[in-house]
Amino acid sequence: MLSNTSLEHTYTLRRDEVKKTIRELHSKIGTSVEINKITFQTELNMIISMLWGGTVDRHGADSIGTEFRTVVFKIMELLAKPNVSDFFPILARFDVQGVEREMKRLVQGVDQILDPVLESRIKMSRGDGDQEDGLKSKGKKDFIQILLELKAHEDASEPITLQQIKAMLMDIVVGGTDTSVTTVEWVMAELLHKPKVMKKVQEELADIVGLDNIVEESHMPKLHYLDAVLKETFRVHPALPLLVPKRSNKLSIVGGYTIPKDTRVLLNVWAIHRDPQAWDDPSEFKPERFLSDASKWDYNGNNFEFIPFGSGRRICAGIPLAEKMVKYLLASFLHSFNWEVPQGEEIDLSEKFGIVMKKNTPLIAIPTPRLSSLKLYE
Repeated sequence: MLSNTSLEHTYTLRRDEVKKTIRELHSKIGTSVEINKITFQTELNMIISMLWGGTVDRHGADSIGTEFRTVVFKIMELLAKPNVSDFFPILARFDVQGVEREMKRLVQGVDQILDPVLESRIKMSRGDGDQEDGLKSKGKKDFIQILLELKAHEDASEPITLQQIKAMLMDIVVGGTDTSVTTVEWVMAELLHKPKVMKKVQEELADIVGLDNIVEESHMPKLHYLDAVLKETFRVHPALPLLVPKRSNKLSIVGGYTIPKDTRVLLNVWAIHRDPQAWDDPSEFKPERFLSDASKWDYNGNNFEFIPFGSGRRICAGIPLAEKMVKYLLASFLHSFNWEVPQGEEIDLSEKFGIVMKKNTPLIAIPTPRLSSLKLYE
């Protein structure tokens, strides 16, 4: 479902959402913009579009999208809060903070949103609905369609349930928004902090894309310096500093250390990426370090000095989606506009620790037009 082939089918959906954001930013020329807010709105809209495409528009997409955004935001807030039961398991049965009750309520909200969407799509796939909704339209295959096709051809020994489909959709939404939004904000903060690096990125965009053209995903493989900037951001500011917790399913010996069965394992990627034995000037933001031997610095987790998405069988399944969305949105921001911080403001690069490592203070920036024609912003 998250393969490059499947993602190519949803490119037009991502493109439409990015163009909407560029139009919105153009309407705010010369005024302060909160990068996190505009990015969150765009990323979530992109993911919702890929989940069920434009086919829900005729069934109240605006209200559904608003409800979904609200529920997702509350879930992410809840996941980031400390839970005393994690430290004192004896309290788990009492749910003293009400975390379990609140999560159950939010899950019910997800069911209320997704159940009508799935029911509608199942009817359409059987030929009972409006075929003009685009289920089979070229380039418009969305994730729900893919999942329902898998369910229709499921192995009887391992059936896919609708509840599992809803869980996978929520995994994609929750896992694909907060981390991507945080990464975009960190990239923009570092570039505003280092104008010379931003200038190099924009020069590359002008050379590859041209100021009389808008960015397309087809340009991404040619943007080597932007790729290096993104990787350096993942190194200095990994979105998940301790990755996703793992648990050993058997007693293991790793590097001479005995790891008992059922041990919760946290991997400190933040420390690995700043290890002076592995990196020269590890605290410095230097994208150039990723320009040499590009094959060594991929996201596949084979080089344990750089593992922002983990490694092995449990590596993040959403790497292709995250890379496409983040790089495409960044390229569009940086190619369409020049950016500066409000007068008298300074860039704060301090971190706020959590499941997702965010900036301590929201990034505010002012866009000004960069393209050659106003029509390119329409």
